[in-house]
Amino acid sequence: MMQKNQSQPLPSYQRFAQAMSPSGTRPFRVGIVIGPGFLPMDMVGIQAVFGFCPGAEIHLLWKSLDLVEGFPAWWTQPTTTFSDCPEKLDVLAVPMLAPETTNDPEVIAFVAKQGRQAKYLIGVCNGVVLLGAAGLLEGKRVTTSLNSLSLLHQLGAAEVVTSGGSVVVDGNLYTARPSIGSFEAALMVVDVAFGREFAELANLVLEYDPHPPLGPGTLENAGKVIAGKYSNLIDDMIQAYSQGAVAAYQRQAQG
Repeated sequence: MMQKNQSQPLPSYQRFAQAMSPSGTRPFRVGIVIGPGFLPMDMVGIQAVFGFCPGAEIHLLWKSLDLVEGFPAWWTQPTTTFSDCPEKLDVLAVPMLAPETTNDPEVIAFVAKQGRQAKYLIGVCNGVVLLGAAGLLEGKRVTTSLNSLSLLHQLGAAEVVTSGGSVVVDGNLYTARPSIGSFEAALMVVDVAFGREFAELANLVLEYDPHPPLGPGTLENAGKVIAGKYSNLIDDMIQAYSQGAVAAYQRQAQG
């Protein structure tokens, strides 16, 4: 079922929304998977960018409408259950989810079905691993977070991009590194779906202009000591992703 909107009307925001999306605009349906352990920083750019688009319908998708906890301590109310998700989404987006959620067969099956029908497909950070488990990276050029890059060939990717920009595009598939990757992938989709003029307007509304205060979050900038600490922190999690996602992909590949 879908969560009914019980929020208090805010006329100032309503006027802004109506100016961005005039009455009669066809729906533009965006589904974002937000199961337990989702990483808010990997979904907020998607929600923000597409939320300004003409006809935007944002569906925060999960198995039920029960609250789920984003990591850390970001409790969120899903708006639409898997069973009530629109049959065909304009955008299906998958942020990083916990391994336990990524490896869940029901979640994989849902993403596989919706991902094959969506007009545009976005994976951010280890959300890309879930797309791989669902068989959606087969033969594609892709990227993901630093410590999961080694998994992508095992998930059917033809080419894994390890450096360069935050987003890699292959057809209708947009894979992104964490954090600002969610904004950039969404803006790139908007550029294709709505045209350059509207994309530039959205870019200005967001005032998107990142300036990392500590320099880029790259292995080269971090140096060996910090990179080693990061690797030690996340190695167990990457192993957990590997065990479930690779097995699920292999089952998908075998039909």
